[in-house]
Amino acid sequence: MFYQWLVGFTDGDGSFSVIRQKNSWSLVYKLGQSTYNLRVLHFIKKQLGVGRIYIEKNGKIAHFRIRDFNTITKIIIPIFDKYPLLTSKSFKYTIFKNAHIILDNKFLTTVEKNTLITDLINKNIPQNYIAPAFSCEKLNIKNLNFEIANKIMSKSWLIGFTEAEGSFTACGGVQTDKSRLVHGFEITQKLDEIVLLCIKHLLHIKTKVQFKKAGYYSLSTTNSRAIENIILYFKDTMKGMKSVEYRIWTRSYVKHKGDFRNLNKIWNNVRIMRTRYLTLDLWYKMKE
Repeated sequence: MFYQWLVGFTDGDGSFSVIRQKNSWSLVYKLGQSTYNLRVLHFIKKQLGVGRIYIEKNGKIAHFRIRDFNTITKIIIPIFDKYPLLTSKSFKYTIFKNAHIILDNKFLTTVEKNTLITDLINKNIPQNYIAPAFSCEKLNIKNLNFEIANKIMSKSWLIGFTEAEGSFTACGGVQTDKSRLVHGFEITQKLDEIVLLCIKHLLHIKTKVQFKKAGYYSLSTTNSRAIENIILYFKDTMKGMKSVEYRIWTRSYVKHKGDFRNLNKIWNNVRIMRTRYLTLDLWYKMKE
């Protein structure tokens, strides 16, 4: 279940890189998070038993990284081969994996490897790319439903993806009533509309997936029935700081729904909590 969760989290905030340094190539699997959510990177490192965590100089962004070739061979590739990525990250992973095959081929010369890998990394993602995991159902936007979505997208994947991309919020109600807050849920994607459409069906959200002027797709709802479905779906599932936000969100819905004063106070505190990054001094004290 952890591996499916990890693939979902990677679809949200991960990367697969093929990097050339002088006359050698290296492969890098990386996950990035605000240091506010450093705990989730420690969880991943503990579960995998490999990798390193480092924090950028500004103290605000942390990364979990694996670049050892043997570790990528034995751990990373088997995970992502068994549990496929569902977003456009799948295209990058294919390049990453093919580069690994080339580098591992003892019958190729250095020149041949350089040529083959250079050709690989120069490939552009096709327009309207859809991850191969969706092709097994020969689906399109029109025939997508709960049953099809449930076959392709596991609950563990969706939990991981939500930890990376989801948002549990309290937002303004109708525009004419500025003294009203309602609970909301939103999840976004830059390229992969079909992923949000699957999530829409799995979480029983009635609103449409929208393309925003800022250049990304958004699935959001403030509908009470949908919010209650989401509360049940994610109960006792998440591992990082999103689990803390979820619990605050759920508790405030149960106890303070419609109470502007208390909701406003609670979500102001959540906003403050999100901006409190770990300092580097604290990070070094926490290092193992």
